[in-house]
Amino acid sequence: MSTVVESDKTSTFPDLDNIYLAAERLRGVATHTPLQENINLSDRYGANIFLKREDLQVVRSYKIRGAYNKMASLPQEALDKGVVCASAGNHAQGLAYACRKMAVNGTIFMPTTTPNQKVKQVKLFGKEFVEVVLVGDTYDDAYYAARQFVDTHDSIFVHPFDDVQVMEGQGTVGLEIFKDSNFKIDYLLMAIGGGGLASGVSTVFKQLSPKTKLIGVEPLGSPSMKVAMEEGHVVTLDKIDKFVDGAAVKRVGDTTFEICRQNLDRVVLIPEGKVCTTILQLYNEEAIVAEPAGALTIAALDFLKDEIKGKNVVCLVGGGNNDITRTEEIKERSLLYEGLKHYFIIRFPQRAGAFKDFLNVLGPTDDISRFEYTKKTNRETGPAVVGIELKNRDDFAPLIQRMQDQNIVFEYLNDQPNVFQFLV
Repeated sequence: MSTVVESDKTSTFPDLDNIYLAAERLRGVATHTPLQENINLSDRYGANIFLKREDLQVVRSYKIRGAYNKMASLPQEALDKGVVCASAGNHAQGLAYACRKMAVNGTIFMPTTTPNQKVKQVKLFGKEFVEVVLVGDTYDDAYYAARQFVDTHDSIFVHPFDDVQVMEGQGTVGLEIFKDSNFKIDYLLMAIGGGGLASGVSTVFKQLSPKTKLIGVEPLGSPSMKVAMEEGHVVTLDKIDKFVDGAAVKRVGDTTFEICRQNLDRVVLIPEGKVCTTILQLYNEEAIVAEPAGALTIAALDFLKDEIKGKNVVCLVGGGNNDITRTEEIKERSLLYEGLKHYFIIRFPQRAGAFKDFLNVLGPTDDISRFEYTKKTNRETGPAVVGIELKNRDDFAPLIQRMQDQNIVFEYLNDQPNVFQFLV
């Protein structure tokens, strides 16, 4: 644990001096990650695209910065009582690593649905200093249990985002970007979950580089900050898509909302399918393993491509904790978003040769990726669930036309969410 003798300024919002102090605390603990120019992305968008690689952090995300800074700002008598958090992902790993580095006992509450890989990573980073408690089915269940534990044990709760010292720790990412850039940054893109990263980094840039456009990026299925900004106050979303798990929250922080409302130029929403396409491209073209939240900012470039031409753009890649067991789901979501995979219910006549007739409507590069059919001898037709994968999205309209011309009886499923989610 590094020793810093200066005292923090007390503030309800992140303070630039305190962010510099956090950087001193983190020296030798968090990695000073590289700011890398990406030639392929620069060529694709006609801009100068740089990636801030927090996926190369010691715990493969920026979360170590906030967790450690919060703990290092506490008096020893508070640390002796132990620290507590609720998390199903990167914050848990960051806190666990901080506990090990500082020799502080930590209790981490995680939902019982957390993949074993993530639980093992938390234990690996924390070693004997961390106890993992699996409780409930959701993050909210784990959060409630953690708060109860804090009340009964008089421990310190380390919030994943809505805490000033946590934000100031995350703000050190901004200091590194500013220090390492020998050019004027026109655009800085940051993923938003609860808003801790965006709050800390935007505090730095509002003071050190006030002309930089600060863009927050959220998943389309969990637009908690975007909705809050539109409503003018923090709201709790009834339902969210949890796929981009590192940035999927129902409610942003009260403090982070106020900071982001003041500092960010705007928030853009990115479809989860586009995030999946970006994850695959980063892996195949750049050998970068990005988690969904880590790929958000790069996915956003497509939605800003007209205004960023000729500009200097920094995308903050927040993390690389991607679970390999999600690969098939990532591929599937990408194909669906790109219009390359389509599902139908086909009602085949129950006669010999019916399937062969159907094959004649397929184009030369069309591929059947799924086929589920059970023959029912007491019916004239038998329904089958058929998935067709295309090489080009423009092949879809001709496929539909051929099916209609051949009098194929079908029902398209991609635009029927309830049926589609049940079958696929």
